[in-house]
Amino acid sequence: MSGLYESVVRPSAPGGVVASVTAGGSAERAGIRPGDVVLAVDGHPLRDVIDWQWLTSEESFTVEVECSEGRRLMGVVRDWDEPVGLAFAHPLFDGVRECDNACVFCFVSQLPPGLRPALYVRDDDVRLSFLAGTFVTLTNLSDDDIARVVGQRLSPLHVSLHAVDPAVRRRLVCPTVEDLALERFDELALAGIEIHVQIVLVPGINDGAVLDETLSWLAERPSVESVGVVPLGYTSHQKRFTSSFGDPQAAGTVLDALEPWRERMGAEHEIHWVHAADELYLAAGRPVPPERDYDDFPQYENGIGLVRAFTDEWSEAITSTAVDMCRAPLDVTLVTGELFAPVLRALAPLASRHGLSCRVLAVANSFFGGNVSVAGLLTGVDVAAAIRADDAPGSYLVPDVILNDDGLTLDGMSVADLVAATGTDTRVVSCDAAGLLTALLALSDERSD
Repeated sequence: MSGLYESVVRPSAPGGVVASVTAGGSAERAGIRPGDVVLAVDGHPLRDVIDWQWLTSEESFTVEVECSEGRRLMGVVRDWDEPVGLAFAHPLFDGVRECDNACVFCFVSQLPPGLRPALYVRDDDVRLSFLAGTFVTLTNLSDDDIARVVGQRLSPLHVSLHAVDPAVRRRLVCPTVEDLALERFDELALAGIEIHVQIVLVPGINDGAVLDETLSWLAERPSVESVGVVPLGYTSHQKRFTSSFGDPQAAGTVLDALEPWRERMGAEHEIHWVHAADELYLAAGRPVPPERDYDDFPQYENGIGLVRAFTDEWSEAITSTAVDMCRAPLDVTLVTGELFAPVLRALAPLASRHGLSCRVLAVANSFFGGNVSVAGLLTGVDVAAAIRADDAPGSYLVPDVILNDDGLTLDGMSVADLVAATGTDTRVVSCDAAGLLTALLALSDERSD
């Protein structure tokens, strides 16, 4: 649901639509302008930005462009270290490849009606796996796709595997075509393509012995750089699931099952390799691992390591700033989801000792329901309702993760809409620790003027 993801599902002309051109750059010198459509390089048609990058590595090349004057051939000449100076409106020129599976846990299939059309597209495009880190199933790859990934070295890839037992895969992934994902996985691994794996854990289906079998299979393949284990997420707009791993015992059982693998891979390869989602630690009431145990955070975009990174960054940022940071009294409420609220509350005493007192408002996700509790899936209607009910003095700071690149929440509200709906000073701030601290200090300066 990122801005990049939404951009690729918009209709596009054949070739790449030019969004911007750097002034004085080689593309502008060649005559390429915003709005032009780049069709081919040296006679090779372009399917996406990957082809563009692959074919424009030389110091000179010819570009076929559709512009207001019709189709033209333009010669681009640049120094070897000079960028072309061109950005495209969308990374995929021929549209996004969608998923043909019917996974029982598919979050898109659990969405309520009435959201933006882009949110209902089930991306399963290996190119976005490489470009944006989205997880793909490999069930729709052809021989040509494999040849391209290997030939253009589209590495690393991010793959949703979930299970290796055929019967479990049929029950879980429900492929509508012959399931060759494991064979495709091995083709890529043998070619040296690095792979980061995601396992969505569903109670009673792919946990326990099935999970151990899957990890054993993955551990035999050196190209598997990391494995992320995340619990099933479900909304109230479906009837299959009513629980996941949200209680301390269930979450703790998963963590206990992963620990021997982390110890083994640490001893054999000096990496912990398999990482549990932050929410499993929070649900189990256990501390998240130290930074060194996250192996440079290969699964960060998968929600793994965010709590550790935020906590460490906050502690470092706030203790490296002058003790008397607060220039004026602050009435500030930090708005977040129910999952992250305890983390923010635990950090509040450190902030208070340095002159920054903040409240934390946990917003329940009534819009999606189920066990959805992350800040990134909060909607404007839920945020506005929580702020109105809270009715505290001062400013409300909302994390920017609730907005897309167009500045809209999942249900289409802007910051101005939130202000109008709540009658409060509601502001959007960075969701990282340093950005939040900067916003707090700026607000303090503003109040002292």
